[in-house]
Amino acid sequence: MSEERGTGTDGDGEPEKEAPAPMPKRRRRLRPAALGLALVILVPFLSVAVALRLNYAGDPADGTRTRHKDAVWLGHAWVDGRKTDADVGALARRLRDIGIRDLYVHAGPLEHDGTLPASAYPRAAWLIGAVHEAAPGIRVQAWLGDKLATESPDGMRLADADTRAAVVRSTRQVLATGFDGVHFDLEPLHSGDEHYLDLLDALHRVTGVRGVPLSVAAHQIDPLPALHSVAGTLAGHPKWWSQAFFGQVARRVDQIAVMSYDTSTPLESLYGGYVAQQTSLALEVTPGSTDLLMGLPFFHENKLGHRAAAETVPAAVRGVRLGLSRTDADRANFGVALYVDFAATEGDWAAYERDWVR
Repeated sequence: MSEERGTGTDGDGEPEKEAPAPMPKRRRRLRPAALGLALVILVPFLSVAVALRLNYAGDPADGTRTRHKDAVWLGHAWVDGRKTDADVGALARRLRDIGIRDLYVHAGPLEHDGTLPASAYPRAAWLIGAVHEAAPGIRVQAWLGDKLATESPDGMRLADADTRAAVVRSTRQVLATGFDGVHFDLEPLHSGDEHYLDLLDALHRVTGVRGVPLSVAAHQIDPLPALHSVAGTLAGHPKWWSQAFFGQVARRVDQIAVMSYDTSTPLESLYGGYVAQQTSLALEVTPGSTDLLMGLPFFHENKLGHRAAAETVPAAVRGVRLGLSRTDADRANFGVALYVDFAATEGDWAAYERDWVR
């Protein structure tokens, strides 16, 4: 009997089936733990989504439409010889009786050392004269930019005093060509960059003497407190500016245009709610004497950070109007900036006119 028990047989001589081993206690806790982790991750995102959707609710106030101080970014083809008088005529007809006052014409990019070869904009004087004749009252600004060496070793280094001095000389150079102002887009520009503020002070002295606007493209503002610091620590790409830094920049320029696109939002309603929030945050810290423009996505790429079906002109305009309504509905120095002419569709222009101009 003892031997039979030892062989693992039952009374019929069949081998006994081994009882299943009990599941380790650690494994039993995996499912609740995974659920808890999912909740920790999802709840904040769902809360943000709900908040953005609520931001998109309601009706814009009457009168929250163009102040005729809008702008559009134009590609390099306008100064390198590819455009003709016929193109300027078509552009003038496009701009007639809508809200556009400023053209940001790409005249760069700047070299990493801050210099700008005159060969980069050979047809600038022709364009300026042609626009002034065909569309009186429209200002032609030189759009200058470069990649900054903030997240890679390659790029412009604003910490270098000689580089900043070269940028100032390049600004004098393009203004001598006849541009009605200068618009800077330096990216990625991290929040709190004191060298950038020093550069703006120097640039404003130059534009002030000439009586033309100093304009800049600005990063988005932290939608949550100190989010730029968290993003910088975790991803090495802060993306946002603090609201305080945005205000420091806005006080040093005549015009600031928020690049309120490439937001990673998946739905029109969330994107519009985000733009409404960005508009309010920017209005709160921009002096009334500075033109504040909110960017509209006149392009249709699908890439990391941008979904064309979500980031639409109608959603952006509604968001702008809601933010303006809630924060400073009577702000005079306010507008939108359209990015960018060579990627725009007729539908984009129609939505801008229908929802913002008319």
